[in-house]
Amino acid sequence: MQVTSATDSAPTPVLVGSNAILARVGASVTDALRRCGFQDVKDPTKVSDRPDISDFQSNVAFRLAKQAGAPPIKVAQTIATALAEDSAFRDVRVDGGGFVNFRLSDTFLAAYLSEIAATPGFGTARSSDGRTYVIDYGGPNVAKSMHVGHLRSSIIGDCLLRLTKFLGFATISDVHLGDWGTQMGMLIHELSLRAPDLPYFDPNVARPYPNEPPLTLQELEEMYPAASSRCKENPSDMDAARLATAELQAGRAGYIALWQHFVALTTVSLKRDFAFLGIDFDLWWGESTVHGRIGPMVEGLKSAGLAVESDGALVVPVAIEGEKNAMPPLILEKSDGAVMYGTTDLATLQARFGELGAANVLYVVDQRQSVHFQQVFRAAVKAGYCRGDQVEHIGFGTVNGPDGKPFKTRAGGVMKLNTLLESAREKARDRLFGTKVYFDLDDAGKEDLARAIANAALKFADLSNQRLAAYAFDLDRFVSFEGKTGPYLQYSVARINSMLAKAAERSLAIGPLLPAHQPEERELHILLSQFADNVENAFAGRTPNVLCDGAFKLAQGFSRFYANCHVLTEEDATQRASWLAVSALTRAQLVAYLDILGIPAVEKM
Repeated sequence: MQVTSATDSAPTPVLVGSNAILARVGASVTDALRRCGFQDVKDPTKVSDRPDISDFQSNVAFRLAKQAGAPPIKVAQTIATALAEDSAFRDVRVDGGGFVNFRLSDTFLAAYLSEIAATPGFGTARSSDGRTYVIDYGGPNVAKSMHVGHLRSSIIGDCLLRLTKFLGFATISDVHLGDWGTQMGMLIHELSLRAPDLPYFDPNVARPYPNEPPLTLQELEEMYPAASSRCKENPSDMDAARLATAELQAGRAGYIALWQHFVALTTVSLKRDFAFLGIDFDLWWGESTVHGRIGPMVEGLKSAGLAVESDGALVVPVAIEGEKNAMPPLILEKSDGAVMYGTTDLATLQARFGELGAANVLYVVDQRQSVHFQQVFRAAVKAGYCRGDQVEHIGFGTVNGPDGKPFKTRAGGVMKLNTLLESAREKARDRLFGTKVYFDLDDAGKEDLARAIANAALKFADLSNQRLAAYAFDLDRFVSFEGKTGPYLQYSVARINSMLAKAAERSLAIGPLLPAHQPEERELHILLSQFADNVENAFAGRTPNVLCDGAFKLAQGFSRFYANCHVLTEEDATQRASWLAVSALTRAQLVAYLDILGIPAVEKM
């Protein structure tokens, strides 16, 4: 049986109503091709790689030459003549033996911007079926502080959630806690050695157990590495931890109560760190959530002949006939009867498609887990829980230090996420307090602004990189108000806010938007026209960096426009009103970009 996982083939998004500029231009080029006698030409145009030469380019003449029985340059000249008849285009010309290059007319461009300015999403397509996306990201573990490795999953996952919502899909976000494996047994065993008289360890003590946890979060976080080390060094302690895990999962009351304390303590810490990043979740499911599903699921897989014994273990073979490197089977139960986290992931996937009614599930997890997710997805497809194009592993690269290796503390340990977040906030405070423009903010206002800047610095630094690439962590550069950074985008919005506020104070009218007559003005018009394409492409490729690039180019374009088109001092009221309209549209798009990226826009900077 041929099984396709989403790591091999991503689903086609169901979107309708796109008014993206590339779609509009492509439709006009298609119409011109039909007038030339050519039918159903796929992808007839693209954005030009040389904006100094043209806005758009078409290479269809090379593809149509054989059909036309003529050299590409002759076909291109025919197409160019047809395009020149369309008032939407100007400067139509043939280059390079058959490439058709052309610009949009300024009148068409101004009309297009006026149109999208009045539509939700600035012309972006919307979901046609309202299907639900479940997005799994964050992935922290109980009793362990989040570290810098959780940063990318959280930031990328939140951005994809916001992007999916922006396009009109229903969404469910799930943090998926690691809360039910052997580490829980290790913690229970360790605590039993440290405080054996606690009532949780006496099977003769009846409920209720104490409401207050028997240890602090700091003690819990200290206890986990000690427990892990003890079990690695002493087989008898590992056996005791496995027994505690089994008894916990079998429902031993005292252990369940302890586990609940562990989860509650950890969740307080997690929510604090996620709140700093402006991230929340609809669901706080853990591995424990689907524990009751595992037995029936395994029996169902066995009954269907999908789960078989192999060297004493129970596995689901997932290799595809003919593939070069055969995929190892998904292990459901080891020879000692213990279930694996792949088993839990499979049961969770079953619940998401069944109980939650998901149409698509996205897992935002380190790329190094790629093989694991291919195994789980293939097993889910074989079991009939979903199709291969309904599940995706959204992998990502590592966060590295200046040495190019995974980011560590100065002492060489793993950098805790809350330490990193506070470092970013402190760096933002230093930048703010080193200026003289915040005299009108009280201490609380400065703290809120520092948090917003730190948030922007971390998120944009992460999202602006290609998702699968590693990137070097450089907090000084990330917090800068200059260059390709989140704070620069916030500053750009604040500057437009200031200008529009001054215009309002002087009762200066906004709009209508006129055709451009300055080079910098036209460049800004082109950048504004690309919003919908950027959003739709970012969604199709699960590539937040496309949004970052679009936002940064737009901010730069506005800066050049602002320097050369003196909006507030322009004496021609009609021209000034048009420039104010362009400024307002720029602000609206920048705020939309930032919101999808999960970055707070600030009123003043």
